[in-house]
Amino acid sequence: MRLLRLMRRTRTTGALLLTGAVTVLAAAGPARAQEYRYWAFWDGSDRGSWTYATQGPATVRPADGAVEGFRFTVSADSAAAGRPRAAADFDAICRATPAEKGRKRIGVVIDFGTAADAPGGARPPKARTACAQVSEDASAGEALAAVARPLRYDSNALLCAIAGYPAAGCADQVGGADGAKEPGAPKDADGSERDGDGGPSAGLLGGVAAVVVLGGAAVWQARRRRG
Repeated sequence: MRLLRLMRRTRTTGALLLTGAVTVLAAAGPARAQEYRYWAFWDGSDRGSWTYATQGPATVRPADGAVEGFRFTVSADSAAAGRPRAAADFDAICRATPAEKGRKRIGVVIDFGTAADAPGGARPPKARTACAQVSEDASAGEALAAVARPLRYDSNALLCAIAGYPAAGCADQVGGADGAKEPGAPKDADGSERDGDGGPSAGLLGGVAAVVVLGGAAVWQARRRRG
């Protein structure tokens, strides 16, 4: 009977802790996702489709025959980012570039986005493809530089402009709470995504779960010592 009463009290305490945690999350509330205008970086697949890159172009070192894509887009996260509208077709891009010993060929697709994505009414250039023939240890960023200069980076090594587009700005916020455009960055220098949705993070949810579990354990230990 004592054990049964203890289990009931432990469940009650855990429920109170969970209720308090949920109240904190509800108070935080979901916020509108902040959008950025930036160059999204994509890896091409053998089937010609695109996958959002998990690293930045400065750290990815593609193999010979790879295709890397860059799309100027406006989005809050990778799920909403615009993909390059041309296929990741290495044969089509590099068929006129013969293989060369000691070097590799990388297909590069550059999509400057739409007029709706352009900053300040700028007119985006036409999309282009190019075959970069670079050293065997070259990064995707070096392959891009070989075919689409000038490139512009900020002090955190974030890619701001390709072939001079856009002329100014770097990962600017779009449509903020006050309607102003403020500097921002959808990715850190190493290419990792930043959390920009303003809602509860996975870390916060994990912390709440830990509080509930540890709280229940503490009650159990206290009751056990008393018994």
